[in-house]
Amino acid sequence: MGLRELKKEQTRQLIADIAWRLFADRGFDNVTVAEIAREAQVAEATVFNYFRSKEDLFYSRFEAFSARLADAVRDRDIGEPALAAFRRALLEEGGLLGQAEAGDEEALTRLRTVNRVIAQSPALLAREQQAMTRSARDLAALLAAETGAGPDDLRPQVVANALLGLQRAMIDYVRGRVGSGGDLVGLAADVRKLTAEAFALLEHGLAGYPARP
Repeated sequence: MGLRELKKEQTRQLIADIAWRLFADRGFDNVTVAEIAREAQVAEATVFNYFRSKEDLFYSRFEAFSARLADAVRDRDIGEPALAAFRRALLEEGGLLGQAEAGDEEALTRLRTVNRVIAQSPALLAREQQAMTRSARDLAALLAAETGAGPDDLRPQVVANALLGLQRAMIDYVRGRVGSGGDLVGLAADVRKLTAEAFALLEHGLAGYPARP
């Protein structure tokens, strides 16, 4: 990375870090881009050079993570199913959950704060849904191009939405546990177990689940 690129990345990270601090302190909806720019000592236009919207400031890391999941599917070995590549990438990502499990108190605090800020902001909840929808659409397009599926073949969309739906369920489970205010000991292990069970369900098919008692 050249000096110019390094400086741009440092500026981008500075803006994101300051935005996060302000969001955590005052809530997403109570912070303006102008305030973020003033704190970062840059022009408001500079913020928009790096982030298209205030919501992008908050979700930039989530979208980078989603991009890595798509890359894992795109770059998987010949003969490897998309589900296996997606599962490997999803379970390998430690993130805040992994850091908290390792005893990082700052990561645990950040995990709780992320949960609180999102729950309190209709704008962020709507933006997250848009991001998930876009990720599913992009993954479906990738699979369709790879398989040569035509417009009447719904399988790429079904697979993409199943994989993103699993990720969505995992996110909701974590938020439910974090938002309950209870003890989070064992949360990361529980997530890995439940996620593995969910992938097994997709891998083996839905024909027998659930059988009516």
